[in-house]
Amino acid sequence: MGISLMATLVAAFVLVVLLGGLWWLMPILGGLPWIPTAHARIRKALELAQLRPGERLYDLGAGDGRVLILAAREFGARAIGIEFSPLHCLLAVWLARNNRLGAQVTVRREDFFQTDLRDADVVFAFMTSRQAPRLRTHLESQLRPGARVVTVSFDLDGWQPTAIDQTNLLFLYKMPPTPGNVASFLEQNNKGI
Repeated sequence: MGISLMATLVAAFVLVVLLGGLWWLMPILGGLPWIPTAHARIRKALELAQLRPGERLYDLGAGDGRVLILAAREFGARAIGIEFSPLHCLLAVWLARNNRLGAQVTVRREDFFQTDLRDADVVFAFMTSRQAPRLRTHLESQLRPGARVVTVSFDLDGWQPTAIDQTNLLFLYKMPPTPGNVASFLEQNNKGI
């Protein structure tokens, strides 16, 4: 094996390691690991939120854009992804364009705690409960009455959900939120804890 071929292989390996590191490290530096959501779970979440054609959906922590693509393609929504990682942003934009949804999908590289959500009809969020209090405060200050928030795997304590999908661990909230929590929702709907 020649020296130039060996140098090329080493350079390619280093590039793959750097890009792979950035792929996993950037979201963690932003406060969340990248964990992709299954398409069936996304579909259930958007159905729970009753997403309608032409509505604006914001995906906080858009990752590879799978929520955006499904929302635009299957629901006719105008989908806006907010993502911290530049690599994930590039992939999400490429996938949207590759699916011919570039006119319906926008991806912005920014901190979703700083994002202007005043024109949102639906907000999709899959994160950890550690971020929930800060997210709740941001949503309260940004969302207009009638906007919906659908969360995956975490609830927003202090808000009573409007609906829960216990099988997929999805929580739906409608603005302005009703004070309460999951327990008050279950009690009110005779489902018990």
